[in-house]
Amino acid sequence: FCRVDPYGFERPEDFDYASYEAFFSRYLVVLTRRAIKWSKLLKGNNSIQKSLKVKRYIRKGIPNEHRALIWMIVSGAQASMEQNPGYYHRLLEGEKNDKLVEAIKTDMNRTFPDNVKFRKTADPCLQHVLYNVLVAYGHHNKAVGYCQGMNFIAGYLILITKNEEESFWLLDALIGRILPDYYSPVMLGLKTDQEVLGELVKMKVPAVAELMERHGVMWTLVVSRWFICLFIDILPVETVLRIWDCLFYEGSKIIFRVALTLIKQHQAFILEATNFPDICDKFKQITKGTFVTECHSFMQKIFTDPGTLSMATINKLRETCREKLLSQG
Repeated sequence: FCRVDPYGFERPEDFDYASYEAFFSRYLVVLTRRAIKWSKLLKGNNSIQKSLKVKRYIRKGIPNEHRALIWMIVSGAQASMEQNPGYYHRLLEGEKNDKLVEAIKTDMNRTFPDNVKFRKTADPCLQHVLYNVLVAYGHHNKAVGYCQGMNFIAGYLILITKNEEESFWLLDALIGRILPDYYSPVMLGLKTDQEVLGELVKMKVPAVAELMERHGVMWTLVVSRWFICLFIDILPVETVLRIWDCLFYEGSKIIFRVALTLIKQHQAFILEATNFPDICDKFKQITKGTFVTECHSFMQKIFTDPGTLSMATINKLRETCREKLLSQG
């Protein structure tokens, strides 16, 4: 058995190779079928237009060989990169903010200690690329600078694109457009979205919302890392990548779909909790096991389990939750 997965992550001691093999042999068939369909869709030219067909294809998963390209196109990162030739390199050559550089350097060794490609001994060592992407981004978006969590996002982008400049523009698409204000110093967008999830749970899984309220568990305690890290280190790599496929195309409501599916699917299990620490523990448990490893069936579930979830509903909830947070200020 391979101790290191295809992305460079070391598998944990208790990794269940048997059930993973069983899943992957089935999933490989799906991937092969998808790859043929995608190759036909792209027909050797590197462009696609947004359409229902493309959306359906993306929901069913982008094969790894096309992933970077499709992310770049559908997120608008490709267009930004083409409109700003040489911009990324100018950022790296320009004056640097010492405090920003220091903060990024501090987090370098904390980023994916379990990934062999990010070790100092690796050749090439991706720490250097990661450092460049984060420093460039911090100078590009001064309002955000650098916040913890961004290192993991950028690291994943680098593993998939294998390209420094593309990773920078994808990070810009995520932080600047797709996620509303998650990484600003006060993280208002992030706090808002956690409250929005709470409201959605009240609507769709009321028993769990009631349990949380009864024991005074704040949503931020159990789900903030889901939002900040976009499920990195929380769900298996393949599953995270499938979620990101949809995130780049359909936007931030995908995060709510995933969160609601995890909660709804494990409702009975969560409701067994009888106290505060117990609830927190249950939320750690529900992101493990075959349900989340079987990424293909998991992704089908996120579009059926939570029922309808329109951007209009989310935006309305965001408005009321944001106002509530600001008034508490």
